[in-house]
Parts: sequence; C-alpha cells; structure tokens
Amino acid sequence: MTPNSPSTPSRRSFLASTAVAAVAVAGGSPLLAACGGPAQGGGKEGATGGKALKAILPKYVPANLVSPDIPSVNGSSAGFTKLPDPLVTSVKGTPGKGGTFKAMTPIWGTVPKKDNAYYTAVNKALGATVVFDPQDGNTYQEKIGAVLAGSDIADIVTIPGWNFQGQIRNAIVSKFADLGPYLSGDKVEKYPNLANIPTGAWQMSVFGGKLRGLPMPSPIIGNAIFYRKDLLDGLGATLPTSADELLAFGKEYTDAKKKVWAFDDLWVCIQKIFGVLPDAPHYWQLDGDKLVHKIETAEYREALAFARKLHDAGVVHPDAEANKDADAKIRFTSGGVLMYNDGTGAWQGMVSEQAKANPKFDMRALDLFSSDGGKPVLYQDPPAGIFSFINKNLPKAKIEELLALVDYAAAPYGTKEFQLINFGVEGTHYEMKKGVPVRTDRGVQEAQPSTYLFFASPPSVIAYPDFPEVAKEYAGWMARQAPHIKKPLFFGMQIVEPQRYASLYTPFDDFQKDIRRGRKKVSDVEEALNTWKKSGGDELRKWYADILAKQGSGQ
Repeated sequence: MTPNSPSTPSRRSFLASTAVAAVAVAGGSPLLAACGGPAQGGGKEGATGGKALKAILPKYVPANLVSPDIPSVNGSSAGFTKLPDPLVTSVKGTPGKGGTFKAMTPIWGTVPKKDNAYYTAVNKALGATVVFDPQDGNTYQEKIGAVLAGSDIADIVTIPGWNFQGQIRNAIVSKFADLGPYLSGDKVEKYPNLANIPTGAWQMSVFGGKLRGLPMPSPIIGNAIFYRKDLLDGLGATLPTSADELLAFGKEYTDAKKKVWAFDDLWVCIQKIFGVLPDAPHYWQLDGDKLVHKIETAEYREALAFARKLHDAGVVHPDAEANKDADAKIRFTSGGVLMYNDGTGAWQGMVSEQAKANPKFDMRALDLFSSDGGKPVLYQDPPAGIFSFINKNLPKAKIEELLALVDYAAAPYGTKEFQLINFGVEGTHYEMKKGVPVRTDRGVQEAQPSTYLFFASPPSVIAYPDFPEVAKEYAGWMARQAPHIKKPLFFGMQIVEPQRYASLYTPFDDFQKDIRRGRKKVSDVEEALNTWKKSGGDELRKWYADILAKQGSGQ
C-alpha cells in the first residue's frame, strides 16, 4: 500500500490519487474535524484530548506478520521490493455471518458493474454481501451533504477529510455509531488488523468525544521536491543542500531560450526548508507560555522572501507562476522543469507511466535541508485523512459483523486478504509475472480501489515489486527524513474551529501568492497580520489556549 499527504485542492487530488495508488502498487491534514467542546467533548466545536482521549483509543498491537525488505526508521514507512512468498493469513475463518450491508464510497474513474467477479469473490471470502453505491469523488461534497441530511444512509459511509465542511461534522456525530464499546482499549484485540493500525490514526477518528471513524493511516511525511536525476547527471549538476545553493542551482540551470526552467512551484517544500508551521490546526507553536501563529513567525517571512527571490530570478516556470498546477507533472516529465513539488504517492505512478515512453526517466526525491544548510525541522503530517463510519441505527450484532468485515479489509501487505482486496482473483483480475501481480483488463475494470479498501487500511508501507528500485529510493528517502520530523503542537487532535473564524486565514492563500509573484512586498505581512489580529486572530489564539490548558497538546 502506498503513502501520502499536503494542502487543500492539491491535497484533495493528492489523497484521491493516493487512494487509487494504494491498490495500483504492484504490492500494495489540516482536514480535521472533531466535534466536541474544549472542556466536555460535546457540542459543535472544540477538541477531545488528554485522559478523555486516551480512555477511548484502541490498544495498539502490531501484527508483525511479514518482514519488510526495508525496515521502518523512526516511524517511516517500511519498504517491500518484492511480494512476500508465500502470502500469510491474517484472518482465520470467514468473518461474516451472512449479512447484507450497503456501502457508500467516493470514486475517481469509471464505476464498476454491480455484479462482477471481484465483488463475488470478496463477498464470498467475507461471508457477507456488501452492496456498493460509489459516487463521483469530484462532486462527493454535495452528494454526501444531501445524503446525511436525510434518513436513507448506507450502513458504512466513507468521508474524506476534505469533505468535512458545512454541517458534515455535526452529521458525523448525530448519524454514526460510537465504536468505543467495540474497539476501545483491549476490545480491539477481537479485530487484530484494526489493532495493527497506529494510535495516531485512531486519535484522529474521534468525533464529538467518541470513537466514530475507521481510518486510512497516512505516512509521516507525504510531500517532496522531486528532481530529474537522468537530466541532472547529464548536466553534471550537484544537488543543493541549502537555500542559497537552491537559488544558485536555479540560476545556473534555467535556460528560458531552450524552454527549460529549474523549478516548478516549490512553495509547499520551501516552507519545510524554512521550518514553517503547517496549516490549521497545526499553525500554532508555543513561545514561552504564548501561542504564536505561523504568520507571526520569522520563518514564514523568510520563506516568503526566498520564494520571491526565485520569482525575481526567473527560475520558476512561467506556467507554474500562472498557477497552472494541473500541468505540473507534464512539465516535469517533458523536461520543462528539473525540480517540482508533489505528493510522494505520485512517485511510482509517474515512473510506471514513463517506463516505455522514456526508459531513461529517473526521478528522485531531494533530501530536505534547513535554509542554512543544517538539519531541517519537518512537521509530521496528519496520521489519517480519510475515514469510514458505521450507521448508528444498526443493531449491535450487525455492527460487530461489519467490524469483522472491516478488519478483513484492513489486512496488511503480504497477506492473502490484502491480495484479494487490492487485486482480486488470480487468473481473472491479475496474473503473476516474475513475482509481480499484473492486472488484467478485467481487473482494471472490476477490482477498483474505491470499494472495500476505503473501509479501513493497514499502516502505510511502500510496496513496489514491479519497481523495486523506486521502493528502495522512496523508503530510503523517508527513513532519512524521519529523524528530523517532529509533531506539531496539536498533532492528531481533531479540532473544529468556531464558524466565526472559518474565513479568517483564507486571505493569506492569495496574499502569499501575491508576495511570491511580485505583486506585493514581504513587508506587507505586517499590515495583513494586524488585520488578522483585529478580525479575530487574537480571539482565536485565546480559544486555542483554552484547548491547550484543558486538553493538553498532541505532542
């Protein structure tokens, strides 16, 4: 299963592609929404933390069913360069009891036929029937809102974090079951694959003071600056290890006459290089006993000033400057840019796409550094970003049966259950070729990722038997970044800001672009900051301080 993570429209497409990549491998966010007041864990806003949170979390019991080729380091995703042989079994017997369940999930692509060999095979293994109602992921926000406003709700519903808008948060609390009585503490041991899910992902599954979500875990870091090693080797280029060297690299290897620029838009990772705090609700840090917002920090200003230098030097591709983000991959694969920023879930897919078109294509991830060339400060990404929920109107026996099916779906890489869920039936949906499961046309049509996979997922791993060198590079890169990763102040805490502050930070999205593109000065931050404070920023600071005092931090 592949990894993942970053920021709104880009994060939306990133996680969508990640969900697809999770089954596409030949192996295998500020989008937080808790309902619950700071003190009592109920109501429409706030957070659940401290002892109240610990009391409802499932016990973590790692499965350790298969040994990775590249072990995890400080929480990095383990790597597999080959499919374990033989596959192991993680679920004994048939988990279901003959029940029928309706499921609603998002899908990006063609909806598979309802009666197909993939559904038949998985439902037979489950001992139950799951009937899917997949909806267009691009319009899922409107669909999920309409469905949750009514009473005809599926038995299990997937909701990506970016869809926690409007009244969705309140609906999660009012429409879906409290899973604490089934999963909290030692109770989760009844479902070994769910017990194998890291605590941080469960922590983010708490809504309204109750454990309601079933998570898809995310890797500790999900964004990188990728570079074209094949092209840089031909230029004799040396990789930069500081901000100054990055700028110098840009000036040396940009050749506008040849339509080659050093960089695409690197803003997401420029912030990492300068140690800038993430977005909501992780945009706070403690300075003594005072909460300081990311826009108040020197690091934020320094990152903006450096991004402006890249613009002024003319080393960023003009289409990137014009916010034509959809073509970023094309600019990179065509050689129009030498470095670009993307979610790491895109790595294997791009290599796979270029394997025949350009066999020399070689993309790598740049080790991140601090602006001065020292060790970077990298903030850990949210530990989960997509969740499924169980209808609260189901009787206890049905919830337990459905949880058993979810446990099957969460089987880790290297198991027979994972292979079936992600690839379908050998000989029908895939063929084994040199130890690699290769999808048939039927497999592409039927064994879709937007089905059982969304119920819950195992810990993120990097598994590419078809591209073992990519697995080595990717897992190695994450392992090298892992020692520099720290948890932001409110890490893993589901926090819902009051509606009155909903648009407070929004102007800074356009503001930072205006500075980076030369339309405003870095010094204009002060005026924008004063407006933010007067418009509710200082009140929001007090609100977060109250959460910190009553619930503690997530560190």
